[in-house]
Amino acid sequence: MTKAELDEFGTSPQATRMLVLATVGFFVNFWAWALVSPLGASYGRRLELSGFEQAVLVAVPVVVGSLGRIPVGALTDRVGARVMFPAVSALTVLPVLFVGLVAESYVAMLVGGFFLGLGGTAFAVGVPLVNSWYPAARRGTALGLFGIGMGGTAVSAFTTVRLSDGLGRPAPFLIVAGVLVVYAVVAGLLLRDRPGRVAPSGSFLARTWATARLPATVQLSFLYAVGFGGFVAFSVYLPTYLINAFDLEANDAAMRTAGFVVLAVAMRPVGGWLSDRVGAVRVLVTCFVGAAVLAGVAAVELPLVPVGTVAFLGLAALLGGSSGATFALVASLAPPDKVGAVTGLVGAAGGLGGFVPPLVMGAVYDLTGDYSLGLALLALVCVLAALFTHGPVRRSARPA
Repeated sequence: MTKAELDEFGTSPQATRMLVLATVGFFVNFWAWALVSPLGASYGRRLELSGFEQAVLVAVPVVVGSLGRIPVGALTDRVGARVMFPAVSALTVLPVLFVGLVAESYVAMLVGGFFLGLGGTAFAVGVPLVNSWYPAARRGTALGLFGIGMGGTAVSAFTTVRLSDGLGRPAPFLIVAGVLVVYAVVAGLLLRDRPGRVAPSGSFLARTWATARLPATVQLSFLYAVGFGGFVAFSVYLPTYLINAFDLEANDAAMRTAGFVVLAVAMRPVGGWLSDRVGAVRVLVTCFVGAAVLAGVAAVELPLVPVGTVAFLGLAALLGGSSGATFALVASLAPPDKVGAVTGLVGAAGGLGGFVPPLVMGAVYDLTGDYSLGLALLALVCVLAALFTHGPVRRSARPA
């Protein structure tokens, strides 16, 4: 295509439709992926779990959804999002129903949470789809808008406890299962891959190894592990943190977590939009420096109102903005024929970045009785991310 044709292609009604369908798919699968977290404290009391066991329970879907993005991203490159989005959505229905209707023990919950992680892999389907429909100069904004799908975790935080208390524990799981079925059918009928898409050749392992060795993969993985990983960690563990640290009721903690998630989701497209205009590197450095300062403030554990609330909401905004800026860098760092594979690995790193902090926070709380050390470690990691972005990443990035 010529540049003019590509520009028209990236703003066509069909490109917009694919962006909307991908965002909705991301949203509903992330809603399913986050169902266990709001009920974490409830499961902890009912199953008599330690702080670390409770952290493992809410973190298992995160790590599986993260590692699963590697093969799902590679499969998306091979067979296309038109096949993968309906398949992932339909298969996620099974663990949703298992957790909501069958699981009654800690082991059963871990098994259900393991397979529930499949919903988290939808990210690795949507990014290559959106990336292929938009020209490089508009991908930051488009991928940022796609990132609104993270709001599925906010819906889970807003509704899961209320639905469970009001209609019975299975209610939120049955509703989400129904939504997933509807989306799988709609995606199967309407979703389209970009015309002329060329499937990569070679084995999965060879392509994955070649992708993992790319400098772009390493750099983007670290940045996403800090930015998106921080968001995921807070979205799954913040209810437990607020209950243990500030004696909040479960519903109050869930609502505050939902506010955190909503702000982070809203800032993701802003991070992508700013990256298209002032550069992703500049946006990332600003976000990471600001997050380091606010994590340090949160580590002091001042009263939740107003200082603690301001610190956590500020973290939400900056971590969300950094996530959008990281994927704006895909256009300037990742080879076009490996976007799905790079996305899978980077997405896995982001999810793993969200898996580790809840375990650290749970272990720190069991040992010390508070969370200050865990938040201080977050501040240190954000400083390192800012330095890494200003150094190696800035030297590697090229104009879109």
